[in-house]
Amino acid sequence: MPFFSCMPMQWLRCCLFFIFLSAEALPAQELICNVIVDSKQLITDQTAERSLFDELQKAINGFLNNQKWTNAEFKKGEQINCNLVITLTESPAQNVFRATAQIQSTRPIYNTNYESNLLSFIDRDFNFRYTPGQPLIFSPTSFTNNLTSMLAFYAYVVLAMDFDSFSETGGNPYIEQAFNIVNIAESSGETGWRRNQGNRNRYWLAENLNSQQMLPFRKGIYQYHRLGMDYFLTDPGKARQEILKALEGILETNKLKPSAVLTNIFFDAKNQELVNIFREAPEEARQQMHRIATQLDPTNTEKYNQILLPR
Repeated sequence: MPFFSCMPMQWLRCCLFFIFLSAEALPAQELICNVIVDSKQLITDQTAERSLFDELQKAINGFLNNQKWTNAEFKKGEQINCNLVITLTESPAQNVFRATAQIQSTRPIYNTNYESNLLSFIDRDFNFRYTPGQPLIFSPTSFTNNLTSMLAFYAYVVLAMDFDSFSETGGNPYIEQAFNIVNIAESSGETGWRRNQGNRNRYWLAENLNSQQMLPFRKGIYQYHRLGMDYFLTDPGKARQEILKALEGILETNKLKPSAVLTNIFFDAKNQELVNIFREAPEEARQQMHRIATQLDPTNTEKYNQILLPR
């Protein structure tokens, strides 16, 4: 069974390539982000406390989904589907929260009902202050508060990855915005914005996206999706070859910047998809895929071994 057929139906987007959508459709915001605030580790039976977390979830949902993040024209059905799950782990003071956040976004594959995982990232320092009734306001030129800076940062990362997948280095304007947020937030004293606060944080995510050494990786995102996945239904052989070329480029990039956070994110999002794509491929392509994947993502070697199983 083709792996496309088992995924839920989603609308395709991006009028740059898919012109079949109505030109008269009403403008829409860029993101459709499903926000969940998980407060199970903190919540008591107090109604007021439950109300606070419900309000926080609604405020974050509105912040991400109701404002315009780009100058591009998005129509209904073209928005980017994403998920944000914030798990509150501690409240050391009133209205102060320590949390982790999982950010995930998908991209539709042309002429199919399949949504490909594009971004999968866990922020382990998603710490913030939130006061009930507090409006969430973001300024691109100053640090207002940690919560809005983090939310805006990830909105631009989602946009950058998505635009890169449809147009070679098309995410440049949004990478610039994300990098600017990091530069402003570095002096705030909040965790996750500095290079010396871990190797898998917001600083390094922005640094990788903005690095010239990682440019072949970003071009590979376009090659993988636009030249590979978008043609899988009509020409799976050609699609697999384009995907392998993209992965070879990522392998070369990894020699310049070993264990880069972008490389880790890519395989966090793609490991099962790659197995599904190459499990039915010719022997040579399966061997090549297995070689690359196990070098770049050794923690999932057991999963990639499925590619070599007899068909």
